[in-house]
Amino acid sequence: MHVPDGFLDLATSAGTAAVAVGGLALALRGGRRELDDRLAPLAGVTAVFVFAGQMINFPVGAGTSGHMIGGALAALLVGPWTATLCLSVVLIVQALLFSDGGITALGTNITLMALVSVWTAWGAYLVLSRLLPRRLSVVPWVAFVAGFVSVPAAAVAFTGLYALGGQAPIPLDSLLTVMLGWHAVIGLGEAVITALIVGSVLAVRPDLVRAAQPYLERQRLEIREGSPA
Repeated sequence: MHVPDGFLDLATSAGTAAVAVGGLALALRGGRRELDDRLAPLAGVTAVFVFAGQMINFPVGAGTSGHMIGGALAALLVGPWTATLCLSVVLIVQALLFSDGGITALGTNITLMALVSVWTAWGAYLVLSRLLPRRLSVVPWVAFVAGFVSVPAAAVAFTGLYALGGQAPIPLDSLLTVMLGWHAVIGLGEAVITALIVGSVLAVRPDLVRAAQPYLERQRLEIREGSPA
């Protein structure tokens, strides 16, 4: 989904750059509350994995590319604020060192992948965690849904930005169809990968999965309440 230089007009690119800067400023503050000595190494590993996954690109038409985003995986493992920072670092390195995504479109790519994708996934997690039973066994299923919805959400957001300031001679309805069609398929792959990785970490070290913390706290509370006085 890396947007190239010149695909959006200057005003739209500047607007997304402002959104990205604001989002990063908030993420720096929020990340301080999420990260500790226990989770910091996992954040680094997650960023490396997302970087590798995003480097595998294939064209989806209209000058854009499709690939794994990793926003849901990062959000559920290390928290949404830290995930925003991880994705942003990945995108900055890709743009500056590997020419993957345009320099002038860096704010757009951060907005789409580090903000829209991450926070859509986290929002899906919050909704499902209230609707489903508070058991650790449901966390991988929540991860599956969060991984799936995060990708088409970013594709729809991109199409909205194109409607505001697109510079390519591409009909909006055609672009939306292509983006949603391809990214629904990518979303299924992302859902499977997210669920498998979250489930694997959960089986070994549930204390390292940010999304599992409310479930673990409930489990500990039930154990305390069930213990004899």
